[in-house]
This record gives sequence, structure tokens and C-alpha cells, in this order.
Amino acid sequence: MQEKHYVETPKFTGRNVPIDEIAKATGKSATFLREALKLGIMHFGYAFKKDGAKNYTFYCPDKQVWEELGYFKEE
Repeated sequence: MQEKHYVETPKFTGRNVPIDEIAKATGKSATFLREALKLGIMHFGYAFKKDGAKNYTFYCPDKQVWEELGYFKEE
């Protein structure tokens, strides 16, 4: 019989975790994290760029950040 493991998960709210906060928690630069999201190398959030826009917008939901990086901060 297979042993079961139960883990308590944080109370996710869908909060958009700022890239700078993730950078501080992981020890990686914000630029590195933004580029990794743009290139699809990392999967803790999304990078959007509207047609004709020059800047990207980033959305990093707290649950996805926790699942991919193990970081969570309750707000």
C-alpha cells in the first residue's frame, strides 16, 4: 500500500507578486527573472506585451510562484 503525504498549502489570493519581491526572495536579479518569463524559461508567471507597446507587463500569481519557486508571503 502506498503511503500518503498531506501538505498544508498557504491561503492563496491570486495576488500579483512583484518581480522585485521575487528577486529578493530568490537572490536572482529582477532583469534575469523578467527575461526568463519573456523567453518561457521559467513558469511562475506571465509576460504580456500589447501590440505596438514597447514595455511588457508581468503577472505572477502567488499560487504559481509558490508552486514553481517555493516562495509565499501572506498579504
